[in-house]
Amino acid sequence: MPGTDRLRLAVIIASTRRGRFGPTVAGWFADRARRRGDLDVDMVDVAEARLPHELTDHDEPVPPPVRALGSRLAAADAFAVVAPEYNASFPAPLKEAIDWFYEEWRAKPVALVTYGRDSGGLNAAAQLRQVFAELHAVTIRDGLSLPRYWEHFTADGRWPKAAAECNTAVNLTLEQLVWWARALRAARREHPYPN
Repeated sequence: MPGTDRLRLAVIIASTRRGRFGPTVAGWFADRARRRGDLDVDMVDVAEARLPHELTDHDEPVPPPVRALGSRLAAADAFAVVAPEYNASFPAPLKEAIDWFYEEWRAKPVALVTYGRDSGGLNAAAQLRQVFAELHAVTIRDGLSLPRYWEHFTADGRWPKAAAECNTAVNLTLEQLVWWARALRAARREHPYPN
């Protein structure tokens, strides 16, 4: 049946800072994902989600913005989290977005696409690996790191220069993400993940 083998990828823009570069990186990554022809991409902007800062208790009703984002995350077969590094970590609004959900992340793959100064966001990526492991999500090994990202993109900040390493690295990241997405989707269908 045509189209049944397609995967749903949620590309999450983690930064909410004014003048942020996250949408540029996320747009580039999403474009590369769409070129494959086997991924339907949903751009999820944490800044637009408007999630409450205070988590509700288990027996309280879930706020509408949380329900809206939750349905999008639940529908995804895989995630790509595009995050800057702030003070050797990742942005607080991303942690809020992660913490509102549990089952939506479980037994699904996550590609980490980080950017920053010299570290390229590797400190943020290391911490995100710990957080997603706690949620039983699988972070793929070969994510993308963009050190001094302003050197890789064109003067207008839109797309990486032709010689930028990320142009080839993105292919491996997407291949691994798709492999894990297919494997875990099949496993979830055949055997529900144990709680």
